[in-house]
Amino acid sequence: MSRPIGIFDSGIGGLTVFKSLAALLPHEDLLYLGDTARVPYGTKSAKTVTRYAHQNVRFLLKQNVK
Repeated sequence: MSRPIGIFDSGIGGLTVFKSLAALLPHEDLLYLGDTARVPYGTKSAKTVTRYAHQNVRFLLKQNVK
């Protein structure tokens, strides 16, 4: 079974990266996680952003991403 590449987007620009990766790597499966529920990250403390990032990475790792 092929493992997908995980992409985490904390706000703006992630879909552009996703589209570029899909074009560059057409034979790869991609798994996109857009954390739109908690944007904007720029108004949050560093501690909060770190916590969000860890939560999102844990989710992606549970999906067995590369």
